[in-house]
Amino acid sequence: MVDPPRGGLSRLVDLMAVDGRFAGDTITRPHQRLLQVRRAERFVTVAPAAIWDEEPLLLKPHFEKAVEGEAAILLLGKPRERDLAAVLQKGVHALLPAEPDADELFFALAGAFDSLETKARAESRGKWLQRYRYELGELIEIARALTTERDPDKLLPLILEKARFISGADAGSIYVVEGDDPDPARRTLRFKTSQNESIAYESREFTLPISNRSITGSAALNKQTLSIPDVYELPPGTPYGFDRSFDQRMGYRSKSMLVAPMVSAQGEIIGVLQLINRKRDPKMRFKTQDEVEEHVVAFDERAEELVRTLAAQAAIALENALLYAEINRIFAGFVTASVEAIEQRDPTTSGHSRRVATLTVALAEAVDRESTGAYSAASFSANDLREIEIASLLHDFGKIGVREEVLVKAKKLFPWQLAAIRRRLDFAAKAHEADVLARRCRLLERHAPKTDLDALDAELEKRRQELIHAWAAILGANEPTVLKSGEFRTVEGLARDTYTDLEGDIHPLLEAEEIASLSITRGSLTSSEIDEIRSHVVHTRSFLEKIPWGRSFRRVPQIAGCHHEKLNGAGYPSRLKGEEIPLQSKMMSISDIFDALTASDRPYKRAVPVDRALDILGYEVKDGALDSELVRLFVDARVWERLHEPAPETGRLLRLS
Repeated sequence: MVDPPRGGLSRLVDLMAVDGRFAGDTITRPHQRLLQVRRAERFVTVAPAAIWDEEPLLLKPHFEKAVEGEAAILLLGKPRERDLAAVLQKGVHALLPAEPDADELFFALAGAFDSLETKARAESRGKWLQRYRYELGELIEIARALTTERDPDKLLPLILEKARFISGADAGSIYVVEGDDPDPARRTLRFKTSQNESIAYESREFTLPISNRSITGSAALNKQTLSIPDVYELPPGTPYGFDRSFDQRMGYRSKSMLVAPMVSAQGEIIGVLQLINRKRDPKMRFKTQDEVEEHVVAFDERAEELVRTLAAQAAIALENALLYAEINRIFAGFVTASVEAIEQRDPTTSGHSRRVATLTVALAEAVDRESTGAYSAASFSANDLREIEIASLLHDFGKIGVREEVLVKAKKLFPWQLAAIRRRLDFAAKAHEADVLARRCRLLERHAPKTDLDALDAELEKRRQELIHAWAAILGANEPTVLKSGEFRTVEGLARDTYTDLEGDIHPLLEAEEIASLSITRGSLTSSEIDEIRSHVVHTRSFLEKIPWGRSFRRVPQIAGCHHEKLNGAGYPSRLKGEEIPLQSKMMSISDIFDALTASDRPYKRAVPVDRALDILGYEVKDGALDSELVRLFVDARVWERLHEPAPETGRLLRLS
């Protein structure tokens, strides 16, 4: 091995020392056989070609830097390797004469540094493009996630999580604007959720005014993003301050902060996103305040831009979620008001619709859990259960189309009818008494014997007793019990009885409509009144079909409108059979009958015990009216016990899908 002439590299050092073109370069000798020229962060290594041939390991570290784009190699002279193109591909930038002059060296170095700069710019563009694509992909994924979540309580933590992810923040919080005043300064910010990767703690909601006194309030008031390198060292004259109480209580150190307002499409402030402590290493967890001081950096422009973009997306998503929640509240309020309107017309059935909904949803859940039997393939999603609940709550809404006097009719006669009969009997008694007194006067004028007068008194008393017994019979027949044959004959007899009015005209004691009502053999309703009551199902469906339920709840009118249908076709209004009846309606029928039987006493019936009600459901199964498998599930799951659980929060299930 022949050592290169030491004078060769030394000569180059001498040339560069006196040539002003190299004045900005840093020249070093990392090895006696190497020369290194550095400009800023990049450098070029100059070496004799003999090293390439005889001591390649000496150049290995320089080759690694060359591959990374941080260095280039110039060889003095030609290596023995014949394929010079291969030499250049291995990291050598150029081959110079063994003894280059100053110009040759200058231009070779200039070309090498230009090449490194070009490569660096290309790599920077590549990294920027890669980061841009990554960030764009993340924003698209975030947008997808935000647009698919419509529950504000779930959306807010999701927004915060994504904001922390793209910005590298250790912690953060979200505030939501409350109040309807058009002046933001008269509204408040409610602290809703927070996250912190370094410490665990429980947070509570609180409110603060929208004003320049706080960082968050200032961002909301002015609708401007605030980026603060260190909240402990705010610039003089800053209107807002930073509350250190949380840091002092938890042993944390808040440093860099980025606060972005969430503004709706209409330009209205609806929330504020607050991010704290941007980390150099996203995986870092801070255990000490010293670690925060060392590893937390300010939010740069790129992070600020990304967070602003996310805040804009989040604002739209949050506004939609809040509007969706408001629509749900309106919807739940409408359903609740509708149910109350139904029950106001018949206070004795108060709570019936809610109980039927509770029972039917519980039965649907039991069916959903079933893995064997006729309904093993049946399943109900959360949306299906909401649909069932709504249909159950509104199943009797059509009763608003039924006359109230029929709806609440407790006896066979309406109160006004009974009062009219009472007046009629009283008039008949008084009219007969007047007639008897008139005849008595005539007998006295003729000096009739006492026996004739006694006969008149007996006649008067007999008629009085007849009318007393008639009233008692009417009261007995008026009760909504099963009419016995003897009582029916009494009613028929009353139908033939008459009285005379002041004009001398003869009228029956009971009108034909009254006789028909008193002749009801079971219950308190005439056949026409039963038809009127049954018409509520038609009214229910007609009313519900006028509401644009959308795809989610499109079956509500059908489910509610079929709850009085029976498997054997004996139901109403359409006399559907078997599979023609929706499964949801079959379940509601069971719940409706059970609650009607077990509900508190009503004027026209007594409540029956659960065991007796279940027996009656069994009889309905034997008659072919109810589904035997659904009744079995109702009994096995003890669905009625759900009624004793705490009432669900208003609108818990009443949510649009």
